[in-house]
Amino acid sequence: MSANAENQAPQQHAKKKKGKRKNALLFLTTLFVVIAVAYGIYWFLVLRHYEDTDDAYVAGNQVQIMSQVSGSVTKVWVDDTDFVKQGDTLVTLDPTDAQLAFDKAKTALASSVRSVHQLMINSKQYEANIALQKTALTKAQNDFKRRVPLGTDNLIGKEELQHAKDAVASAQAQLDVAIQQYNANKAMLLGDKIEDQPSVKQAAAAVRDAWLALQRTNVVSPVTGYVSRRAVQVGAQISASSALMAIVPAHHMWVDANFKETQLANMRIGQSATVVSDIYGDDVKYTGKVVGLDMGTGSAFSLLPAQNATGNWIKVVQRLPVRIELDEKQLEQHPLRIGLSTLVTVNTSNHDGKVLASEVRKTPAYVSNAREISLVPVNKVIDDIIRANEG
Repeated sequence: MSANAENQAPQQHAKKKKGKRKNALLFLTTLFVVIAVAYGIYWFLVLRHYEDTDDAYVAGNQVQIMSQVSGSVTKVWVDDTDFVKQGDTLVTLDPTDAQLAFDKAKTALASSVRSVHQLMINSKQYEANIALQKTALTKAQNDFKRRVPLGTDNLIGKEELQHAKDAVASAQAQLDVAIQQYNANKAMLLGDKIEDQPSVKQAAAAVRDAWLALQRTNVVSPVTGYVSRRAVQVGAQISASSALMAIVPAHHMWVDANFKETQLANMRIGQSATVVSDIYGDDVKYTGKVVGLDMGTGSAFSLLPAQNATGNWIKVVQRLPVRIELDEKQLEQHPLRIGLSTLVTVNTSNHDGKVLASEVRKTPAYVSNAREISLVPVNKVIDDIIRANEG
């Protein structure tokens, strides 16, 4: 009996261990099934409405700075990474040539005003000459009328009568010449105001043009931002098409997220998005929204587009740029830079938006009046020149 009891004890212990192992496996299997079912439900209700990509980069405006006039660079006021405000001077050109051109234009305007004033005086002179020739014609006609009866009665010779007749014709011709001179001079004038004359207007326009060229020897920034890619150097001779530098505003940046074409079926304008930048990590999450889907893939707009009609073609899943607009307040708190990598997740559960924009923009996307120059100062200079030379 003692031997049988000793044999049964290990068997019972083994059965207990086997039962525990079976229960543990059953528990784990049940747990995994529950987790899988829960994940499936979560995916169906939540995750399937989200599309994400890490092929996304920060983009923004790169305002190219070019001079509006040619000239030699004497001063460069900024360097890369410097902060500038709209209207700040970036580059100064040698103003000598522009100043000489402005002085020359002012002299030409003064000469034009004097010439027009002379034409106006000539008009009065021609009017007086017309009156004089009319008097001479009347006198010649009266002399001829008095001699006609005398010639009929043979009291004067035919030669004297012919001379009187010729005097009338000559006076008439001189009157016609005086009238034509007056008309020719009048054709050079338009009204009685000197500033309204075409030649004066042309000279005044030349003064404005020269003055604008002088003002534009100071190249100013059209926007507020940061200097990047400065290429201009002191002493360089630049033209109106020379790229000097770029100004990158820190606001109004966006993300170009390159989603695969298989992710775009449910993507619409206006859907919310979350953006995580590599520079800040998961600690900073930007709130954005989809504002547009591009009209072509990256390969379609590349320098050498793919020629898919060739025989050695391999299908590659294409990517389409989707613009994600960022919150301006978050950008102020956590500034981004152009070209930084980001992770973009778009919530595609809302299908109320449109795939393509259908409304025309009614206001300018970007506006800058920093390079607009008021003509009030030069108009005063022109008025002073006209008043000083009109006589």
